Amino acid sequence: MDAATEQFPPSHGHEAHEPHGSHKAAHHDPGFWRGYIFSSDHKVIGIQYGMTALLFLLFGFFLMILMRWQIAHPGEPVPFLGPLLEKILGQPAAGGVISPELYNSFGAMHGTIMVFLGIVPLAFAAFGNYVVPLMIGAPDMAFPRVNMASYQAYFLGGVVMLVSFFIPGGAAQAGWTSYSPLATSIPTHGQLFWIIGMVLLITSSLLGAVNFIATIIQLRAPGMTWMRLPFFVWAQLVTAFILLLAFPPLEAAAIMQMMDNVAHTSFFLPTGLAVGGKLAGVSGGGSPLLWQHLFWFLGHPEVYVLILPAMGIVCEILATNTRKPIWGYKSLVYSVLAIGFLSFIVWAHHMYLTGMGTEISAFFQATTMIISIPSVIILTCLLISLWGASIRINTPMLFSLAFLPMFGIGGLTGLPLGFNASDVYLHDTYYVIAHFHYVVAPGTLFALFAGIYHWFPKITGRKMNEFWGRAHFWGSFIFMNLVFMPMFEQGIKGMLRRMANGGANYSAAVVPGAIDTLPGSIMQLHTWILWAAVALGIAQIPFIVNFFWSIRHGEKVGDNPWQATTLEWQAPTPPPHGNFAVPPRIYRGPYEYSVPGHDSDFTPQNEPEIAAPAMPKAPIPVH
Repeated sequence: MDAATEQFPPSHGHEAHEPHGSHKAAHHDPGFWRGYIFSSDHKVIGIQYGMTALLFLLFGFFLMILMRWQIAHPGEPVPFLGPLLEKILGQPAAGGVISPELYNSFGAMHGTIMVFLGIVPLAFAAFGNYVVPLMIGAPDMAFPRVNMASYQAYFLGGVVMLVSFFIPGGAAQAGWTSYSPLATSIPTHGQLFWIIGMVLLITSSLLGAVNFIATIIQLRAPGMTWMRLPFFVWAQLVTAFILLLAFPPLEAAAIMQMMDNVAHTSFFLPTGLAVGGKLAGVSGGGSPLLWQHLFWFLGHPEVYVLILPAMGIVCEILATNTRKPIWGYKSLVYSVLAIGFLSFIVWAHHMYLTGMGTEISAFFQATTMIISIPSVIILTCLLISLWGASIRINTPMLFSLAFLPMFGIGGLTGLPLGFNASDVYLHDTYYVIAHFHYVVAPGTLFALFAGIYHWFPKITGRKMNEFWGRAHFWGSFIFMNLVFMPMFEQGIKGMLRRMANGGANYSAAVVPGAIDTLPGSIMQLHTWILWAAVALGIAQIPFIVNFFWSIRHGEKVGDNPWQATTLEWQAPTPPPHGNFAVPPRIYRGPYEYSVPGHDSDFTPQNEPEIAAPAMPKAPIPVH
C-alpha cells in the first residue's frame, strides 16, 4: 500500500472513514496562539509566509526609494523622512543626508531582503505551502511541525536582519553578495548579524525543501501519477531540489566567514592583505575566490528558485483563462527538469573578471547558452497556448500575460552577459541591474501578483475587486518599465552600479572638472528613474487597499469561481483542516479544458469517468 493510500484509505461510505479534518474535527477550536501563531496547518503557514514576505517586499522597496533619492540628489537631505532617518540611524544619516556608508548598507540589505526575505519566501514557501498539498490531494505537508519550524527560522532570520540597522556601525555594507575580504575588513558588526540571519534563512529553506520533496513524492492522492501533476507542482518540486543541493555550500561558507570575522581565521583572507594601508593581522593563506565560488554555486541556482514557481503560477492561470490545455505539457516538465540540472553548472559566468582562464570561461559560457534553451521552450509553450484560445481577460490573466514579454526581455538581455567577451564591458554596470530586475521585478513579481489575485478566492471565499486590480496592473506595468528600461542605456554608456553618487565623479555636467565620460543626458535619467519609482510605489496602494478591503467586503464566491480543473478548486472554500470533505481520487490530467463531448468546458481531475451506455448487440442473421 502506497503512502497516499495509507493517508486516504478506500472508504465504503463516507460515514465509516471520515478524513482528518472532517466537520467533527473542525469543531475543535485550537485557540488564537495554536491556530494562527504556532499552527502546523500548511494553509496557515502559507498565509504566515505570504503576509511576512509582502511586508519585507514593501520594506525592501522603501530602501530602494531612499537609494534612488541619494543617487539622483547626492548630498541633499531626504525630504520629509530626513529628520526621522537621523533620529533612528544617528550619525550615518546626519542632517537627513544618506552618507555613502549608509547607502552601502541600504544596497546590501535591499538585495538581501528582496531576494531571501521577500521573493523566495513568497514564491516558494507561501504559494507552495498553501497550494501544493491541495493540488496533490494531501491533507497536509508530510512533516507539519518541521513546516512550522521552517517559518519560525525564517521569521527569526528576518528579525536579525532588521535589528542590524540599529547596532553601532549599522547593517552590512559589503553588498548582498558579501564578498571577502571586504566583508571582514569593514569595521561593523552588521556583517556578523547578516551572516547569522543568512544561516537562519538557509536553515528555513532546507527544512521547507525536504518537506516539499517528501510531500510531493509520498502524499499524492490515488490516481495522481507523475504526468498528472499540475505544472506548478513540478516547478515547486524542482525548486525544492535546487534549494536542498545549493544552499548547504553557502551555509558552510557563511559559517567560515563568521569564523574569519569573530575568531580571526583566514578561510577567505589572503596572505599580505592590507586594510587602510596597513597589513591586516591575519594568518593569511585563504582565498577570496573560494567565497565567490561557494556563494555563486547558490547564487545562480537561486535565480531559478525565483523564476520557476513564477512560471508554474503563470501556467496555471493561462490554462484556466484560455479554456484549453497547456500546449506541450511534457515539454514543460522535461524543460523544468533540465533547468534544475543545468542550473548547477553555470555559476561561474558571474566570475569572468576573476581571471579563472579562457578554458573555464568557455565552459561556463557554453553551459549558460545551453540553459537558455529549456527556458525558451517553457516560454514558447506558454505563448503557443494562447493561439486559438477563448481568452478571459481578468486581473490575474493581465499580470500573467505581462509576465511573458517581461521575462523575455530579462532573458534576452542576459545573453550578452553570458558571453565572456561582452561581459568584460557590461560587468558591474547598470545594464546588469536592468537585466536582473527585468527577470525578478516585472517578471517574477508580476507572476506573484497574478497568483495572489488567482488564489485569493480560495483562501478567503471572496474575489478581489476587478477595477482596482486592473488599476494596480496598469500602474505597475507602465512605471516598472520606466524604472528599469533607462538603466540599459546607462549601462551601455558605462555607468557603474554601487556608486552612492550615481557616477557624478565621471560627469562634468554634475561635477565641473570631472573626468567626463558620462554625458548630462545619461545622468539626468537618475531623476526620471527616481520619480518613476515613486509612482510605482503609489501604484501599489490600490493593491494594498483592495487586498484588505476584499477580505471582508469582496464578492462572495463558491468553491470553483474560475471553473478550473485542478484539485485545489474542488476542495471546500476556504479549505478546512484536512482540506477535503471526501478523500479525492484522480482520473485524468490537470488541464482537461474544452474536451469534445462534455457538457461543460472543463472536467475536474477528480470527476469520475462516465461509462458509455452499452450498445445493443446486433441480431445474428439466420440463413
